[in-house]
Amino acid sequence: MIPGFVSKIPTLLKMKSWILSLLLTCISCTWHTQAEFFTSIGQMTDLIYAEKDLVQSLKEYIQAEESKLSKIKSWAEKMDALTMKSASNPEGYLAHPVNAYKLVKRLNTDWLELENLVLQDSTSGFIANLTVQRQFFPTEEDETGAAKALMRLQDTYRLDPETMSKGKLPGTKYRSSLTVDDCFGMGKIAYNEGDYYHTVLWMQQALKQHDEGEDAAITKVEILDYLSYAVFQLGDLHRAVELTRRLISLDSAHERAGSNLRYFEKLLEKERVAKLLNKTSTITESAMQGGVYERPADYLPERDTYEALCRGEGVKMTPRRQKRLFCRYHDGNRNPHLLIAPFKEEDEWDSPYIVRYYDVMSDEEIEKIKELAKPKLARATVRDPKTGVLTVANYRVSKSSWLEEHDDPVVARVNHRMQHITGLTVKTAELLQVANYGMGGQYEPHFDFSRRPFDSTLKTEGNRLATFLNYMSDVEAGGATVFPDFGAAIWPQKGTAVFWYNLFRSGEGDYRTRHAACPVLVGCKWVSNKWFHERGNEFLRPCGSTEVD
Repeated sequence: MIPGFVSKIPTLLKMKSWILSLLLTCISCTWHTQAEFFTSIGQMTDLIYAEKDLVQSLKEYIQAEESKLSKIKSWAEKMDALTMKSASNPEGYLAHPVNAYKLVKRLNTDWLELENLVLQDSTSGFIANLTVQRQFFPTEEDETGAAKALMRLQDTYRLDPETMSKGKLPGTKYRSSLTVDDCFGMGKIAYNEGDYYHTVLWMQQALKQHDEGEDAAITKVEILDYLSYAVFQLGDLHRAVELTRRLISLDSAHERAGSNLRYFEKLLEKERVAKLLNKTSTITESAMQGGVYERPADYLPERDTYEALCRGEGVKMTPRRQKRLFCRYHDGNRNPHLLIAPFKEEDEWDSPYIVRYYDVMSDEEIEKIKELAKPKLARATVRDPKTGVLTVANYRVSKSSWLEEHDDPVVARVNHRMQHITGLTVKTAELLQVANYGMGGQYEPHFDFSRRPFDSTLKTEGNRLATFLNYMSDVEAGGATVFPDFGAAIWPQKGTAVFWYNLFRSGEGDYRTRHAACPVLVGCKWVSNKWFHERGNEFLRPCGSTEVD
């Protein structure tokens, strides 16, 4: 028997594998979402711990492999010295009966033990852990959603690919950069989505970093293949030819590039002839030259105004308006609960009237509500304007959950506090909604009140009279609540809340309250809100004398 060859590693690894499997199975019972991680930063934190566990498991596997190799190496060195001695004089060596016995024993027993050691599988613990956790890994949908989130941030905050690639974002504690392969991956996702504008931006960045000598698995030929065709799709025929020729200079046997070049040159010749004949060219001119192209228009009419407000631009806070805004202590019209401890109140906007309250929720209450909400978080939905069916939408990227008063006393306490502050009843209000925004999390311009006659709650509880929005976190950059119609931007501040009426006193919707949650550039945004309805508030907020009172 060779000392050290009998190892307990297989038994320990099997036991560890079983324990890990059991623990992860228990964890999976509370991990409801298997996709759309990108829509909630709060839930993405689970992935950090999952990856940390996998790294630890990998290190243990490496340690086991190194231990095994150390034993094999020790055996090999011992046998090397022995065979050099025995082979120099085989008969003389075997003349000693003990040497003869040990040779027979080694070949019959010890080499078999060595074979078993070499065949020993040290991967079982790591593979078991990886297999269990893989079912909770992000999907292709998550990767696509995450890439689109970066592009959304890029557009909204006017960040060029170089800035994004180097991770030069405001308010960041950690610096992270994108490699050539990362940039290529971004461009490829955009290409697969038919988004040639972002394909060009990211393929150009990948090519730039590649030209600067950065190591990459992706070749320049692959980058140029996508880039040349995307540029052609944007109408820049001359640059498409230039890029395709560069591709062919690197790979003269590239069949698709050769075919594309002949086609592009044919179109150029057709364009040249058309110009000579003073005919209108059928070739679409590129919006700009030099590799910079105009961003295509989309479905949102107020896109430019909305995004400018998100950047803090175009806010229509004039000195005259500023003079009409005040700070005061608010006791809820002498509400007994607020007489001793009134809330600090600050006017954010005069018309429509928007007000902010300070110290509405304590840090302990915020953490408790987040703790209650996190296991229930699900992709936030919107109601289809045609069918009335709830569905997910790209213009709302967050996860939300609904908390009832019996979930925890803190929920009831916060609900009653909002009732005392507003003077409105929570009896007909909706449940407390808690939302966590994901990568580039946003909710594009929308109305809180319903404009659809088929909403069932309109008959029983009335429309959404008012919105009370609690900010449960600070946000390092981005994440403002903006009102494009009148140019207001309200920035998140942990523990504060903003309040506004969605309806005039007549019950008609105030269309000026169309608002949006800007994409979160850096940080993790948590909010909760309470929507108060008309029913039960008829005497608490009486009708006015005109339609727009």
